[in-house]
Amino acid sequence: MSSVTERPATAATPRRPRRSIASLLQGVAIAVGFAMLVGGFAYLALQYRPYRIPTTSMTPTLKNGDTVLAHRADGASVGRGDIVVFSEPLWGGATMVKRVVAVGGDTVACCGSDGRLTVNGTAVDEPYTDQHLGPGEGYRITVPEGRIFLLGDSRSNSLDSRSHLDLASGTVAATDVVARVEGIVWPSDRTAAVPRTTAFDDVKGRPASAHGLLVPAAYAAVGGGALVLAAGAAGWAVSIVRWVGRRTRR
Repeated sequence: MSSVTERPATAATPRRPRRSIASLLQGVAIAVGFAMLVGGFAYLALQYRPYRIPTTSMTPTLKNGDTVLAHRADGASVGRGDIVVFSEPLWGGATMVKRVVAVGGDTVACCGSDGRLTVNGTAVDEPYTDQHLGPGEGYRITVPEGRIFLLGDSRSNSLDSRSHLDLASGTVAATDVVARVEGIVWPSDRTAAVPRTTAFDDVKGRPASAHGLLVPAAYAAVGGGALVLAAGAAGWAVSIVRWVGRRTRR
């Protein structure tokens, strides 16, 4: 009679728990959100600088106390209608924010019979100003190459090129420009993009510049942060529901 040799039972190899589809989706959402958050903030940090508006000279577009974001730029890249940050040593060297109304080669005059500024003989409709000054103000300047002529949007309350006509005819070297204003970030109730103006598009030459990616980058950063938080919260919620379910089955 043959004997049967019993083999010791071998322990079953434990299986690794498979990740659920929900967990995979959560991981993907967090990764995408983190990439959006970091990418958006990195772009803003590299391309934009904050500036505080210290006067009412750019009212109503920019108000005293506003904090703006300005895209790094040089004078060669700005055009008529751009709001720029600059520092002119002949004007005292302070950092100032004004609107470019004429560039090298332009003839700018104030004002036409209807009270509007003219550039190269073309009357310019400027809806962003607080008022239009009449012919009584009186100046006619041909801007040298490599220089720009700047005005504040508050034409009745701005120390700008008109206040320095005895210094290079009120013009500023284009190389003094360091940035172009594209948005308001503070106070929160005024947070908004500063749109590119079309006021000078009918004047031949260099109109206002196309803006950078301030708005898409801001949306990416905020949206990415929200996505990370939402995905993390969803993961915690699922874990809590599962834990409660296990406790109730005991």
